[in-house]
Amino acid sequence: MTKQITPIGAWRFDQTVAKRALIWLVCLAPLFYASYGTANWLASQRADVPNITFAWEHAIPFIAWTIFPYWSINLFYGLSLFFNDTPLEVDRLAKRYLTVQLIAVACFIAFPLTAIFQKPATSGAAGFLFDMLGGFDKPFNQAPSLHIALLTIIWSHWRIRLSGITRWMWHIWCALIGLSVLTTYQHHFIDIPTGLLLGLFALWLFPARAPSPLAAFRLTNDTKARRIGTYYAAGSLLFLLAAIFGTASSPAFLFCLWPALALAIVSLGYLGAGPAVFQKNFQGTFSFASKWLLAPYRLGAIINSRIWTRNLTASVTIRKNIHLGRLPRRDEQSRFATIIDLTAELAKPSGINVDWQSVPLLDLVSPPSAELQRAADAIELARNKGPVLVCCALGFQRSAAAIAMWLLQYDSAKTAADAIQIVASKGRRIHLTEDMLFSAPNPHE
Repeated sequence: MTKQITPIGAWRFDQTVAKRALIWLVCLAPLFYASYGTANWLASQRADVPNITFAWEHAIPFIAWTIFPYWSINLFYGLSLFFNDTPLEVDRLAKRYLTVQLIAVACFIAFPLTAIFQKPATSGAAGFLFDMLGGFDKPFNQAPSLHIALLTIIWSHWRIRLSGITRWMWHIWCALIGLSVLTTYQHHFIDIPTGLLLGLFALWLFPARAPSPLAAFRLTNDTKARRIGTYYAAGSLLFLLAAIFGTASSPAFLFCLWPALALAIVSLGYLGAGPAVFQKNFQGTFSFASKWLLAPYRLGAIINSRIWTRNLTASVTIRKNIHLGRLPRRDEQSRFATIIDLTAELAKPSGINVDWQSVPLLDLVSPPSAELQRAADAIELARNKGPVLVCCALGFQRSAAAIAMWLLQYDSAKTAADAIQIVASKGRRIHLTEDMLFSAPNPHE
């Protein structure tokens, strides 16, 4: 059972958590200042550090008081470590911090950029904070913005612990922190989306309610899965090269980093991490990080699904109360009591009110027999409650394999070939081979 996050109002001080948080803070703080300062120093030794700025950014005003929300992230950085329920949660948050710090500093060293806007003279409390900032922060650590990456992590940490008006106040304050990187002339615009991407990656790598999607990575022996993973890796590389070489002509090319990262993650799924990279739960929804991080890939998957199925019926009947088809749209779901979803890459459409059960499987490769068996068991349990739609992106393979498994386990099919023939005879295109079901135990033998 998933452990619920304790709301701030019900939180109680835990000495074990506090000790673990203090240890991490003592380790992370010196590492941050040492690595950040080293990157600044290395960039300052270069004769000509480049800059990436959109023309419209020159209209951004300098607002001195926004240095207060800008500095406040330091306070939340430390407090967030202490507001956890278990030492394991402290470790997870600290690993997120460490991930963005190491990647950002590596980028600052490999590809330094400089901020070109000159700050006006300031005085009073705001001037004091600007002077403190200038004592260790030089204008070279730009993209990805470490400030924004950390803000993404810290915002996510508190938003699930706050509620009501307090949560809205938190959203507003975080928005001020995000805007302050521009209005204090600490960063240029391109640093924000790159920092956001880095923060989302850390949230994805160390999710709140599951192991890391790469924790069980083992290089697959499936040659087809390796080939598909290699194709996605090649696509990722092309987008990365476009970002590197295209940015010289337009800063907009840096946005190619988003699909580059998305395709790299999908590649890891096929090469050995499996469908866990999509972070899809039993109810058919994604984690916050996966939802946004993999959005470019998911958009391509949706377009591909629409193209292939545009002239096909949404579903066909295989047996009484058992239907095979593509992922339903909102206006199609009312025909079914249960929907069993075999996609890993697509989310449950909004507005779906029926019982939704997800068994995430990678596309285009042979599904694991254990997962097909789980899907078959779900079909058998659900069909007595009313019509069941077994679906995937196209309704050609994963969902067809699940129904074929059900035919082997619970219906009249004697062999994998029999099961495939029954599904194929219903008039919908499928792409199944016997080896996809060969390892399944057959109760009729």
